[in-house]
Amino acid sequence: MASIETVTLEVADPTAADRFYTNAFGLDTQIRLRASEAPTTGFRGFTLSLTVSQPATVNSLIDTALEAGATPLKPVTKSLWGYGGVVQAPDGTIWKVATSAKKDTGPATREIDQMVLLLGVADVAAGKRFYVGQGLTVAKSFGRMYVEFDAGSSPVKLGLYRRRALAKDAGVTPDGTGSHRITIGGDAGPFTDPDGFAWQAATPARTP
Repeated sequence: MASIETVTLEVADPTAADRFYTNAFGLDTQIRLRASEAPTTGFRGFTLSLTVSQPATVNSLIDTALEAGATPLKPVTKSLWGYGGVVQAPDGTIWKVATSAKKDTGPATREIDQMVLLLGVADVAAGKRFYVGQGLTVAKSFGRMYVEFDAGSSPVKLGLYRRRALAKDAGVTPDGTGSHRITIGGDAGPFTDPDGFAWQAATPARTP
């Protein structure tokens, strides 16, 4: 079973981005940063989600992200599936922080249960076939709308979502051109998927 160890974000200012992710979410090992001025406009075709245990933790992480310079895209709110909100980091990456719990069971923490990378794709069924061919195992599949792969012990879970639906979930328009400005590090790479998302072999050292 293939796994994702890291996600490398290509940013204009790695030092500023590192400061943001440390202050906002306390992330270090899963996120890597690389300087890039690759042209990109609008929706970059992916979102990153932090799944946590309770609403108080959602509030804590969203609040520190906003204090660190994030832009709100969707306010924190209750829904049928749970509780969460969406922000955009200064480097342009869209982050969702959410929990399936409706009520708190204790004081707020900074603990993140899982990171989820959702790729917005043109054809979910075609993307599913491609990734299965690369060694990933399907955990959940909802026709041509969504597919989620088995993460096992991997720190990052991967899912494919229709691009327009993913943009709507993030609170942005689906239009966008240019580079995704993201590279996925795992034991399935290197390759580039049908929607232009690049994978590379995971390396143990963090790139500052």
